[in-house]
Amino acid sequence: MDRLRIVIAEDDAFISSSLAAMLQNLGHQVLGCATCGNDAELMIKSMMPDLAIMDIRMEGDRDGLAAAERVLRDAPLPIVIVTALNDAGLIEQADLIGVSGYILKPFSQNQLLSAIALAWSRFKQIQTLKVQIENLQETIRARKLIEQAKGLLMAKEGITEADAFKRIQHMSRNQNIAMTRLAEAIIMTGKIMNAKRTTD
Repeated sequence: MDRLRIVIAEDDAFISSSLAAMLQNLGHQVLGCATCGNDAELMIKSMMPDLAIMDIRMEGDRDGLAAAERVLRDAPLPIVIVTALNDAGLIEQADLIGVSGYILKPFSQNQLLSAIALAWSRFKQIQTLKVQIENLQETIRARKLIEQAKGLLMAKEGITEADAFKRIQHMSRNQNIAMTRLAEAIIMTGKIMNAKRTTD
């Protein structure tokens, strides 16, 4: 498993030090230990860890779940929630927030290892899926633009769909510009021409 840079958020000093020792034994680097949700947020933002381990019940105005939710709004990060509360509602809430893992106290070093490995793997899978979705959305957007540009050329030049597509390809190669950018230019030109005809 990768060597991770980890922030701990735990208000019990004994548990925090034990957790830090376990993480170091597992080969990870502990960047710091926060004792409340506010400090955890600041520490995560400034240190940019690979993973955070957060207790649910901590000192201060913000508990671990609230802090985790605020952290995840700003940037994707695998977070493992550590708690003594075996509550299905809390687990569901943590999952909805986007927490990557959940482990109950007391736990062994091997259980911690499994929780971190699962959270890290799940996080990477989700990030990969997000990239794939973004790429697919961009592909769909590009196809729609090219279809719209083809339609404009067909109407203006009285040519077939195949010829309109070939013309866009040819112009793209000659002008050394992506077909999507060229399609956007054709569409914009069409809108300008329509606006001129309307005003005339």
